[in-house]
Amino acid sequence: MVTSRERVQTTLNHQQPDRVPLDLGAAPTTGMHASSVYLLRQALRLDPPGTPVKIIEPYQLLGEIKPDLQAALGVDVVGVWPIEGLFGFKNEGWKPWSLPDGTPVLVPDAFNTDPEPDGSYLMYPAGDRTAPPSGHLPKGGFYFDTIVRQPPFDEDHLDPFENVEEFSPISEEALAHFAREVDLAYTQTDKAVLVNFGGTAFGDIAIRDVQEWYVSLAARKEYIARVFELQCEIALENLNKLYNVLGNRVDVVYMTGTDFGTQRAPFISVAAYRELFRPYHKALNDWIHANTTWKTFMHSDGALMPLIPEFIDAGFDVLNPVQWTAEGMDPQTLKDRFGERLVFWGAGVNTQGSLPHGTPAEVRAEVQHNIRIFGKGGGYVFNTIHNVQPLIPVDNLVALYEAVRDYRTYG
Repeated sequence: MVTSRERVQTTLNHQQPDRVPLDLGAAPTTGMHASSVYLLRQALRLDPPGTPVKIIEPYQLLGEIKPDLQAALGVDVVGVWPIEGLFGFKNEGWKPWSLPDGTPVLVPDAFNTDPEPDGSYLMYPAGDRTAPPSGHLPKGGFYFDTIVRQPPFDEDHLDPFENVEEFSPISEEALAHFAREVDLAYTQTDKAVLVNFGGTAFGDIAIRDVQEWYVSLAARKEYIARVFELQCEIALENLNKLYNVLGNRVDVVYMTGTDFGTQRAPFISVAAYRELFRPYHKALNDWIHANTTWKTFMHSDGALMPLIPEFIDAGFDVLNPVQWTAEGMDPQTLKDRFGERLVFWGAGVNTQGSLPHGTPAEVRAEVQHNIRIFGKGGGYVFNTIHNVQPLIPVDNLVALYEAVRDYRTYG
């Protein structure tokens, strides 16, 4: 009998397994909002009403995909996450909370739970209320928005070292965390292991002033290049330390979530990617391919067609979320042009259109269509186009995974 790990490894090697592998929740861009996790678990009768869902990623309020839900859906990938989340506190000391829509959840102890007078919520770095807040959940909202805390640029005193503060040599505590969690995932499940180490992305705007960041890509190229160079040096050292404790028990590494595309065109030119990003992406990918069996995973939304050959040349093995709804991202063209060199991870259903607004029959038809195109010959892991959002009709959620079950088997 083929295991989930073997199934994923086969498709990562561009061979056709027994069925299309399925991911849900292994990465920060392949998960599900906690409110939708709750609805799906209730629909599948996995919990009594009112049973809370753990928030495993507080910035996007993603819910935990527990082993019983993985088993019910036939999920093939398990994720290993960093010891700290994007806001800098650990997932520990769970306590009850409610999402603005009333969904019962559990949040880490350092999660800020005191509402502001206007009904919104603020999040503080590492849960430290003496520091300026770094996130804002509007009243009735579904996600935290970034609060820009970066001071104005002093053009005469730019210091690249100030922009690598969040990139540091990996701690012994973090190494022990990854060693323990990867060992559990590898020995206690038969699933492929996807790990998000952190510290391997360049230019992730979630932690920066978005406007100034994109201005800098054009106006401060030498400065940005120096920042990336410093980050790359630290990342290479960390990857070596991680490999020494993990070996080849990791199947896929989540390398970057930096977005390079809008829904109509790339954010940057091919020339700018080649100059600013490709040398550092390639350095990390080359090290991994020379020293490990890991496959490298990149996430970028949007219209990426002109940049995809560059991503391949930079050494990425996997592209997510494959937003075929963006301009120029025709599914058949993507598969025909790049399917032999790039594994597509996502693309299964339109999370902006059919999933929230269509009928169950439309969801089923879209799933079948995309599995037929992207799954041909292997090289495809099913996931939605980015995370499953809130406010999805529960009948559509059920139809989505029933369709995956019905259409994922080859032959």
